[in-house]
Amino acid sequence: MIPIPDLPSIHAIAVMVITVVGLYLFSRDWIPIETTGLFILVVMISMFYFFPYEVNGISIDPAYFFFSSFGHEALVTICALLAIGKAIEISGSLQPLVVFLSKSWIKHPKISFLGVLLFGAFTSAFINNTPIVVILIPALIAVARKTNMSSSKILMPMGMATLIGGMTTTIGTSTNLLVVGISRDMGLQEIQLFDFAVPALIAGSIGMVFLWLVAPRYLHDHKPRESKKETRMFEAIFYVNQDSYPNGKTIGELIEKAGNDFAIQKIKRSDSLFVAKIPSAVLEAGDQIFVKDTIEQLKEYEKLLGVTLYHDEDLATEDEPDQKSDNTHLAEVVIGSGSLLDQQTLNTQKFSQRFNLLPLAIHRSRTGSEVIGDITSKQLNVGDVLLVQGTEDAINNLRTNANLLIIDGSTLLVPQSRTALPLYIMLGVAIAAGTGLMPISISALVGLAALLVTKSLKWSDVGDAMNIPIIMLIVASLCLGNALEVTGGSDYLAHAFVFFTKSLPTPVIISALMLIMAIITNIVSNNAAAVIGTPIAISIAQQLGAPVEPFILAVLFGANMSFVTPIGYKTNLLIMGAGNYRFSDFVRVGLPLAVIMWISLSIILPILYPL
Repeated sequence: MIPIPDLPSIHAIAVMVITVVGLYLFSRDWIPIETTGLFILVVMISMFYFFPYEVNGISIDPAYFFFSSFGHEALVTICALLAIGKAIEISGSLQPLVVFLSKSWIKHPKISFLGVLLFGAFTSAFINNTPIVVILIPALIAVARKTNMSSSKILMPMGMATLIGGMTTTIGTSTNLLVVGISRDMGLQEIQLFDFAVPALIAGSIGMVFLWLVAPRYLHDHKPRESKKETRMFEAIFYVNQDSYPNGKTIGELIEKAGNDFAIQKIKRSDSLFVAKIPSAVLEAGDQIFVKDTIEQLKEYEKLLGVTLYHDEDLATEDEPDQKSDNTHLAEVVIGSGSLLDQQTLNTQKFSQRFNLLPLAIHRSRTGSEVIGDITSKQLNVGDVLLVQGTEDAINNLRTNANLLIIDGSTLLVPQSRTALPLYIMLGVAIAAGTGLMPISISALVGLAALLVTKSLKWSDVGDAMNIPIIMLIVASLCLGNALEVTGGSDYLAHAFVFFTKSLPTPVIISALMLIMAIITNIVSNNAAAVIGTPIAISIAQQLGAPVEPFILAVLFGANMSFVTPIGYKTNLLIMGAGNYRFSDFVRVGLPLAVIMWISLSIILPILYPL
């Protein structure tokens, strides 16, 4: 008979309350992730400073206890791997394979689709999946247009395939590294690179079949050959200059020149004067032509008519490059959680001045609507897509310094320098860790050093690769996890879990634990769920007298099932914007996939790890 667990210490209760509050704040769009992380650190340090907690008669030093998280081996490893992934992204070493897959699609679409899924899954087992998704998105969109297929049928399965691939190795995701690092810190035998690859591959294979054959049927379709409806439609403004074709021409002549598809919404001449949309109306320099179309068509019209997607007042000053240059590009930018523009306006962030980019239009991904006019005063939210124009360097600077996701822009999708060295170094890191030659933390640092020595990566690139929100999230989560363990909070939660599941077989308990982690990871953060869940899982196993490894893997796999919501993982936001998906699309595909993975692993783990 398992008794009802006694209430833990007041410190443990306080830590649990802070954990719940922290998980809630991490899931909110209105507060940056890094702010929540700092809040947790300040509250925890203050609590243990003013109300000391003793372990075996020795008070915990708040400074050491919490600040040591910044030097945690798992965090260092994650940062090193992020930098290596950045080098691979910059080098364009994966681009030739993508081109090959794109060409083969026309002849063998079904097999090629499977090849893309397998390629995404395999590479994500060793490389951060974000650059992989960034590279694959434009290739798949181009293939869809050439083959008269809807890109929405293939983008989401591709993104979820990379998430499945990340579950197979210890370096596949930062979540895996955290679970492995915490379990090692708690005195357990270190989990090696491929130790849990077998259950992940078995369950992942079932999930991949679902993504290949079933998932496309669940996603909304578009009529063939209507590619414009497959991509986001932006309402933008064309400015008529003195040397523009429309200057002095009638609206009828303009439409004849541009084509009947040239959809004029309205024509504005001054603050209070609009030009009637009749064929005989004559256009003048300074007129603003409001149109609605895709990026590709907007660029074509700009070139054909000699108009501009920016105002003369916005053009270059002495300190800014000329936006009329042939080196200017259009790019779509997704607003992610915790990014510079999240819950901000372009004006408050001085966007144009800071990044030398011209904002042209906003697409609300969640509603499918567009915002025009004075877009600089409109608040941006997670998932919104901002259309900008600027130089290659300016667009690159935006991505690296504002934590924004670039989903379109030729300058970023096909790197100029293609070298396979960063990819070879990444493979070397994986081989060294997989064979036991050296721990992943050391091999990752050695790989990073090799990239710097060979000048395949600059220190500025290393800085760009560091994601402050992710770092603060990990540090805060590590602090919470350590505090739960030291104060007895994790033991109490484990006792409570065992008490309420005491009548259930051990395999069912493991399954229930995995399900809880899967729910949490789609609401908050997979890293936070993993860090907090790992010590609890270990404690549950110890109380049951069962092998620890399947319980740890239940947390690891559950925390990786971020398929169901667009906020579950940052690549989901990337996919959401590129495919113009709705929240319900993720539920429609991600929920069955999560259920498939959960049921499969619930069966596989007890078989591979006898309880």
